[in-house]
Amino acid sequence: MVASPSDRGQRIARCPECKVAVWSNYYMGGLRDYIRFIRVGTLDNPDQMPPDVHIYTTTKQPWVILPQGDYVVDEFYDVEKTYSPESLERRSALVKAAM
Repeated sequence: MVASPSDRGQRIARCPECKVAVWSNYYMGGLRDYIRFIRVGTLDNPDQMPPDVHIYTTTKQPWVILPQGDYVVDEFYDVEKTYSPESLERRSALVKAAM
């Protein structure tokens, strides 16, 4: 378990050879074992999956330029504002299944 801003921690799966983080499980309201957040940069074609939101931008390096018009937040995002209706529906189904 690795510390996180929520103090609930996250599990990070890393490549056994190079130790790069591949995916994580965050707390997400009790859904930790059901939702994985894949590090898009580890995919063969990461350009096919641009980010939905840029998070923790108050600590980004000044030379990192975020595209104008992208959704940017200082810290973590509001799930209800960020997720698409389809994603919210899948999340709701997971919550029901996890109960």
